[in-house]
Amino acid sequence: MKPRVSSRGAPFEPCDEGSAIALLVALLALAGLVVTPAGTSAADAPAYTVATATAERATLLAADETAWAGASAIAWGPAPYETRFRAVWSPSGLFLRFDANDPSPWHTMNRRDEHLWDEEVVEIFIDLDRSGRDYYELEVNPANVVCDLRMISPWPDKKGDIDWNLAGLETRVHALGGAGAETRGWTTTAFLPWRGLRALPSAGKVAVPPKPGDAWRFNVFRIERPGGPKSPEKDAVFAAWSPPSVQSFHDAGAFRDLVFVSPAK
Repeated sequence: MKPRVSSRGAPFEPCDEGSAIALLVALLALAGLVVTPAGTSAADAPAYTVATATAERATLLAADETAWAGASAIAWGPAPYETRFRAVWSPSGLFLRFDANDPSPWHTMNRRDEHLWDEEVVEIFIDLDRSGRDYYELEVNPANVVCDLRMISPWPDKKGDIDWNLAGLETRVHALGGAGAETRGWTTTAFLPWRGLRALPSAGKVAVPPKPGDAWRFNVFRIERPGGPKSPEKDAVFAAWSPPSVQSFHDAGAFRDLVFVSPAK
């Protein structure tokens, strides 16, 4: 079957949303609310180092804090909507975790590959061969609904195959606890098996699974819509760890190194 290809790609922003992303990033940067490591700019932001997993898959997907203790963390976004990301890898696949501060998470979409970017999501783009083409996009909403696709090309000629699904993908969503019994947001965990990622055209140019020291490219994002389902565009937040310099999250020039390291000895 011929894949359903969009000329706009995902997140399929309305024509004015791309401008909104660029304007928001600029305003947040001026306000000091776009989080980049101290002493760096977006242009020279450091790599993210993926530690090796020391726990079983079920424990990592359950968001057990001990299981994730060895993973380094990056954070970005304005208060009260900060997002924290961690990753670890194993011989079978890549594990991801997002902790999203959100006092009122919401959703209306419940089906795989709906346009989740029109509501609230966390997102990751993974560029295996560093080409900025044929990279993987994963979005998860607060109800553990998934949209994933192969991005054929980035901005400004965005094209994506939304019928492409990662075989073996597993995701979970958990309440993110605060002080006492307080819930302050939601946590997403995901398992991306190497066998599924091998189906990407870009995987033919790199080792999958990667070897220690290999560096792919990536970026992570959050879309927060505090206006809720009645006013989703009101005060919407489009936050990127490595802020794009163009009117889209799909700025391959903003991708950063994702470096896989050997187990600690």
